[in-house]
This record gives sequence, C-alpha cells and structure tokens, in this order.
Amino acid sequence: MPIPEATSVEAFSSYVGGKRIKQSQGKAWHGIKAWLGEPLRHVDTVPLPAVSETALAWTASGEAEFQEREGDGPWTTHHIKRGSFFLTSGGAPYECRWRTLTSDPFITLQVFVERPLLQQALEEELGANAQDAQIRDLSAFTDPDLSWLMEQVHVELLRRKASALRVQGLAHMIATHLARKYAYTPEGAKSSSPALPGFKLRQITDALNKCLAEEFSLTELAEMAGLSKYHFCRLFKEATGVSPSQYHLNLRMDAARRLLRESDASVVNISLEVGYNNPSRFAQLFHRETGMTPSEYRRKR
Repeated sequence: MPIPEATSVEAFSSYVGGKRIKQSQGKAWHGIKAWLGEPLRHVDTVPLPAVSETALAWTASGEAEFQEREGDGPWTTHHIKRGSFFLTSGGAPYECRWRTLTSDPFITLQVFVERPLLQQALEEELGANAQDAQIRDLSAFTDPDLSWLMEQVHVELLRRKASALRVQGLAHMIATHLARKYAYTPEGAKSSSPALPGFKLRQITDALNKCLAEEFSLTELAEMAGLSKYHFCRLFKEATGVSPSQYHLNLRMDAARRLLRESDASVVNISLEVGYNNPSRFAQLFHRETGMTPSEYRRKR
C-alpha cells in the first residue's frame, strides 16, 4: 500500500509489519499509547511514515542488525539487542531494514508520548525555554532508567485490565525523563540540561560510520561538535549511553560480525577492513565484546 508522509499512532504498526501482540486500549492509556509487536525476522526495506508524537522503540527480546536512512542518504547500521532504544520526535519519513541475529523471538515495544503531556514536562523542566525545546532523535542507545520504565509499561500492557493509576504514573515519569535527559533548545545555552543537538549527533555518528577503518580521533570529533574534548565526551555519553571510543568500537565489531556471517574473507582481512592492523588485537577485542573468537562466531552463523 502507498506510504503517506505521516500517519497516526494507531496506524503506524501496520507499516512495520509482522505480528501485533498487544495494543493499548481503554481509558487507562491517557498520555501515552503503546503496542507490542513481533516484527518479521528479515526485512529488505520498509519505508515508514512519520508520526507527530514523540516515539520510543525498545527491544524487549532478541538481537538484530538494523539499518536506517533518510531519503537517499547513506545507510546507518546499528546492532540492537534487549534494552536498545530508538527515540524519534516526528519529522520526515525514513527507510529501514533489519535481520535478526539469534533464534530468540524478536519483540519490540513502541511507546508514543502524547504532545500535551510532553509539553507539560518540558515546561516544568525548562520554564520559558520550553516553547522552543525539542527532543533529540537518537538511535540504538541504552538507558537503564528508561528500560525499567518500559518494562513496567510492558507489564501493564499485557494485563487483562491495566491500572489507570499505574499507567498515568509511568506516563508522567517517561515524559519527565525525556524532558530532563533528551530535550534541548536550538540555542543550547538556554537549556537547563545542556545537550548535544540531534543534528550534530547524527553528523558525528554518520562520520564514524563512514570512517570506520580510520584511526579514532577524539580531537577531530570534538572539533566537529564545536566543544572541548571533556564536554563532548560527557554530552556524547549522555546521548548514546557509551563513550565516543566505545561507540566507535561497537561500530567496528558490528561490521566484523556482518563480514564473518556474510563473507568468506579471512579473519586477517576482516581485521584489516574494520581498522585493525594487528589481527591478534582484533581477535582479543572481538572475544571481549562477544564472548567468542572470530572463528567461533563464524562457525555459529
């Protein structure tokens, strides 16, 4: 069916495809809406429309390689697993594709925060700056506090009758958490919660993806962000859950896993392709990050 530029929360899940396990219904679900689904295990490309509400996608189970892009831009690759988040605040439609990496069920929980509630949280947190505040768009990040909240939403969603008091409490906690941790104003300095703007974070993560095999340079990344190295590291970790160097390492390990699964290239050549001139060092890091040697991982593909 044709994909519109934008759609409603209720219709969004139909564009994702797969099995819809449960969708929020009833008076209890005021302020947030949620649906639990089991997407297809392999999708070549699916265009997704935008929604006006701020959306959180949380991986509840499984592990997958996920790629996304806007328009005809380059694909950005992420390795997602239980606890991985995507945060979007509306805007343009985009394309994505994915495939699961394990035999575990691939389950995702989508939570949409309604605009009046989020605006109330922004006004409480940012005062006069709330009118200009925006929520950052982030991909494949972790947030332990937000994960706990999503687990509680999951519980209520699966109950025969959700508790209105509990859902309202969770809705307010999610909204205030987003306002405190992921809101920013375009001017930056006005916000009581300094943050790395979404467009700048996207520029930096795209650069890391494109220069995967090049030597990591914190100085260059900080200059790109227009910040000192100290402040850049702090804001980057706040936005993604990991340090810039760990994010770069994760990208390299994701690329290595993909090459081990999809190609017959030697471990030495894969090591070189993802930026390691020393295959022993590559194998050591791969084992530390995955619990397996590259050869063991390849045999399990």
